[in-house]
Amino acid sequence: MTEQLANTETARGVLDRQPARGRVLLFATVSIALFMASVDQTIVATALPALQHDLHAQVNWSAWTITVYALGQVLVMPLAGKFGDQYGRKQIFLGAAVLFTTASLCCGFADNIYLLIMLRAIQAIGGGAFMPSATGIISELFGAERDRAIGLFSSIFPIGGIIGPVLGGVFVTYWSWRGIFLVNIPVGIVLITLGIIFIPDIARRPDRHLDIRGVLLLGCTLLPAMLGIAYLGGTGGSPISPFFLVPECAAVASAWAFVRHSAKAPSPFISLRFLSGRGFAVMNMLNFLYGSAVLGFAPLVPLYAEDRFGLAPLPAGTLLTARAVGMIATAGLAVYLLRRTGYRWPIAVGFALCALGLVATAASPHGLTVYAWLALGTGICGVGAGISTPASNNATLQLAPEHAAAVAGLRGMFRQAGAITAVSITAAIVARSADPGIAQAHVFLVFAAVLIVSLPFVLLVPEHRGGW
Repeated sequence: MTEQLANTETARGVLDRQPARGRVLLFATVSIALFMASVDQTIVATALPALQHDLHAQVNWSAWTITVYALGQVLVMPLAGKFGDQYGRKQIFLGAAVLFTTASLCCGFADNIYLLIMLRAIQAIGGGAFMPSATGIISELFGAERDRAIGLFSSIFPIGGIIGPVLGGVFVTYWSWRGIFLVNIPVGIVLITLGIIFIPDIARRPDRHLDIRGVLLLGCTLLPAMLGIAYLGGTGGSPISPFFLVPECAAVASAWAFVRHSAKAPSPFISLRFLSGRGFAVMNMLNFLYGSAVLGFAPLVPLYAEDRFGLAPLPAGTLLTARAVGMIATAGLAVYLLRRTGYRWPIAVGFALCALGLVATAASPHGLTVYAWLALGTGICGVGAGISTPASNNATLQLAPEHAAAVAGLRGMFRQAGAITAVSITAAIVARSADPGIAQAHVFLVFAAVLIVSLPFVLLVPEHRGGW
């Protein structure tokens, strides 16, 4: 412990000698990684038709290039967070950058859909490791300013959400779908170089009691759970099918074994304190609900606009820009006011605004064109997300700042799991509906109800004011 504190103070000293420049360069470095990962969450969707045609792939297999990336991130986030705390955030960060860049290069030269899916899974390991390691680096080296720096992460992802589809469209139109992967190579090389130079090396003593059994049990819980849910959203998926029931039962059994093991292990991979301890339990639940209703809402918007109102694909896709602009416009102010407002008020106000935006999106347009009405609804959702995200990002972290990477990994896992669950269930409902547009409107109303019902639980969020 003494050695760890000494190393941390040494690393902070590197920045303290050049406080402004050092912090800007460090934050810029980790921001490039987060931006690159966020772009890859959306850029592939634009290229699916071209990818499907060029590789002679069926629709269900081409869609797995997106699904497997989301699944991989869910699996790797808690693992990367824990390993970052044990073996060093810089090492995990650079390893993720090398893996992501190399996998991107291989994706760009894949000659069949099955190889591409496998490479996307490897790419997801690198992309999923960025957020936990970046959070750990910022938390450890920014000291009293870490709440604001981590809060600003919420402005990076919507920018990637705007640029991803546009960039994908440009590459598909003027070059090839392979460009959506190869563009990561120069960015990745710059990222690795900056990381080596500007991220201080903080040595950490590896845990001699690495909980391999806990790692395997966690993987056996998350993987079948997410695979079963992903199957439910596919063509012909049914909740009474063995392809859904068997993996879900296996996940439940593994979760039970994981909890029992973590309660007894002398050095568990993930302490039960992070899952059900004071403050953690309510934040994990809120993060899952946030992922379901807010993150799960975003990818459904273009399809909803096309199915219910007959919008063309281009204007339907740009509706997500209104959501991203709303997040970017409010996230910075929310971060600035965070120390005055505490955590509960921003989370509650943000959830309420997101619910209002969902209700507006589900309703018929009044006094505006269809596009303007939907842009207003998605924009309100973006404003709500921009207000609530910085607070929720920091609310859990302040419970165990010394385990920042692990906590960030679990937070990301719960949010992404919620998003995958919501999208898959919605897809299953829409596939069985005679009117897909109205069915999605009803789903949005359910999302809004989930956020409203969760508001009383915000009162249980651990409060903090006045800096760190």
